[in-house]
Amino acid sequence: MGPSQGSSLSTNMAGFVDGSSARRDVSYLDGLPVYVKELIAGGAAGAFAKTAVAPLERIKILFQTRTEGFRSLGVHQSLKKILNHEGVLGFYKGNGASVVRIIPYAALHFMTYEQYRCYLLDNYPVLGTGPVVDLLAGSAAGGTAVLCTYPLDLARTKLAYQIVDTRGSKNSSRSLNAQAPYTGIKNVLGTVYKEGGVRGLYRGVGPTLIGILPYAGLKFYIYEELKRHVPEEHQKSIGMRLSCGALAGLFGQTFTYPLDVVRRQMQVEHLQSSMHSGARYRSSWEGLTTIARDQGWRQLFAGLSINYIKIVPSVAIGFTAYDIMKSWLKIPQRQKSGSASAA
Repeated sequence: MGPSQGSSLSTNMAGFVDGSSARRDVSYLDGLPVYVKELIAGGAAGAFAKTAVAPLERIKILFQTRTEGFRSLGVHQSLKKILNHEGVLGFYKGNGASVVRIIPYAALHFMTYEQYRCYLLDNYPVLGTGPVVDLLAGSAAGGTAVLCTYPLDLARTKLAYQIVDTRGSKNSSRSLNAQAPYTGIKNVLGTVYKEGGVRGLYRGVGPTLIGILPYAGLKFYIYEELKRHVPEEHQKSIGMRLSCGALAGLFGQTFTYPLDVVRRQMQVEHLQSSMHSGARYRSSWEGLTTIARDQGWRQLFAGLSINYIKIVPSVAIGFTAYDIMKSWLKIPQRQKSGSASAA
């Protein structure tokens, strides 16, 4: 080994030991625009939270869509049935599409929330700097994220809806629904586009937008409002963030849940053998009234109990992971006014 090689090796080893290599990585992240850091933080937070509750999310979809064989089962029995038919991987059926969707969705949701919030503070001082700004910015951010990622949500629902018996035969998989099973995200999107074009890919987006606008706004509103009442010394506590996030998800979801049921049924209606060909619900209101009349008003809240179990850790983990990622990426403190920043 020559002198120059030895010197280079020594320098690299020294950098590894004293952490200068890590500092170079951090300095590289420091150079990224703030909105890019917000995209990274939001995407990571969303993926982590969604995967943590994937089994509960699938059970909720099966309840909402009245999937054959799951209508009268409880959470425990439903989980057991999926395990028997599809194994452990069955708990994560559709989670690939969910994560593929949630990364850009959460990234856009959190990033556009910050951007809308700054815009409102700078251009509409009459709104003040309080929770009204969080409500408006959160609603606008939720709508933006939904419009950009809705086809992936459609794919996730269709994949989660179908039950495929992968344990009944060693050589083939058999769909327990009349529809032949989809093979993946690309297959779902391609099939839906071939059958209904762009309108097919956005089937059910109406109730989604009507539901997400108040839900997203309330979620940010409640989270930020609860944080404002926490003493300064506890502001960075993970337990505090989890608690505030859990309550935000709990209250926000309760008010908008029936619209989520309408959306799920619109997304899978052509897969259900009991339905006539063509669209069944032409609008969100028609969906609400038809479900209440034909299936009973309780169906509008089908899966709500499991959604409470799911949404509390999901929103709590999402907000907490986002705040932690913001600290790690050194994203500037939240803007309180057009000219000042504060925690």
